[in-house]
Amino acid sequence: MNEKYERALRRKASRLQLQGFSLREIGRRVRRSVGWVSKWLRRVERLGSAGVHSLSRRPRRSAHRYLAHVRRVVARVRRRLKKRKVGRLIGASAIAREIRLERLLPKRQRPSLSTIKRILHEADLIRPPRAARAVYYPPLMNTARYVLQLMDWTSRYLEGGAKVYAFHSIDIETRMIYQTISDTKRGVVARAHTLNTWKTLGLPDFCQIDNDADWRGTLKQPRYFSAFMRLAVYVGVELIFIPEAEAQRNGLVEWLNGLWGKAFWSLQRFRSVLHVQRSSPAFLSWYTHHYEPFRQRQHTPAQAHHRVARRRLTAREIRSIPDRPPITAGRIHFMRRVDEQGDIHVLQETWHVTKRLTGQYVLASIITHERRLLIHYRRSRRHPVRRLKAYRYDFTEPVVPLRPEFKRPYRRRKLFTML
Repeated sequence: MNEKYERALRRKASRLQLQGFSLREIGRRVRRSVGWVSKWLRRVERLGSAGVHSLSRRPRRSAHRYLAHVRRVVARVRRRLKKRKVGRLIGASAIAREIRLERLLPKRQRPSLSTIKRILHEADLIRPPRAARAVYYPPLMNTARYVLQLMDWTSRYLEGGAKVYAFHSIDIETRMIYQTISDTKRGVVARAHTLNTWKTLGLPDFCQIDNDADWRGTLKQPRYFSAFMRLAVYVGVELIFIPEAEAQRNGLVEWLNGLWGKAFWSLQRFRSVLHVQRSSPAFLSWYTHHYEPFRQRQHTPAQAHHRVARRRLTAREIRSIPDRPPITAGRIHFMRRVDEQGDIHVLQETWHVTKRLTGQYVLASIITHERRLLIHYRRSRRHPVRRLKAYRYDFTEPVVPLRPEFKRPYRRRKLFTML
């Protein structure tokens, strides 16, 4: 309600009354009901010029004003329950039950549970719940200089129970994708998809993946470097494993999986895996040349990819990579959330951080050529990155240097300085 406008109407109604107009005519001129006119004219007659102001809407009786003896009873019962050695329940329900069983108050004066909580809070007998500490999750770094790719797989069922696996890779900067359709997700398929991705989209500096066994390897043996991890460090790619059971941290490729299901899989009925493989190029062509991803400035992935330079794996380099590469000098990163004991879990081992950071995210980095595990933490975007722990990380295999053809022509910063 516009109070200033309403006061002007009330003054006008008062002037019209002094001029001899009837209540009905005054109401017609100020466009208000006869009851409204009668109400305000009586108030002006009683209070004078101050009668045109609206009265306070504050309630005359406060709903939070409790009788003094009710407050004393609640506080006394709370203190008595707290002294019990057995069955020490001191919540609002326990207090209400005690008041009811011992008939400490008449039935009409017994406070509700919410009233008991307010009384205890106002008497400083309980503390309000602490606000949850803000949890900072480091965003993906700027990809104008450093190439970052995301990789994942999704599955669907054919009629009859056969399963189809779709491996997806996406370039963060250009949104260009690579896809592999298979009837299995064994390591040989994951390796072929990875090499073809780096041959087509280019060799990234960082590749972010989840903690599936296809990428991380066995979930039983500690300090086990899977074939995929060996392949990545062999060609100079730094892997980033997202926190366990937090698929949303790989959101862009999860979005791509959903788009594939919505814009391709759900629109057709497929008879076999071969049928899916023969049909998938149509989806890739549509996405690459016609679809305009969000925040791409109305460019298709093909247009965006054409404007950047990418160092791609050659067929000769792919043939030279061993089936099981040795452990190469490089870095493997794990984003982890600190548990209630102040620990994180990396490759089936527990590493202590600190209980003070329970619920917060830290970055654990294995430096293979230094045989160390470094743990870094950043409180927020405004705070610098701090090294929390440095552990010795020994393993039996030798570490070979990165081959010259896979070294980056630019000086690559460490990931924990880019959080």
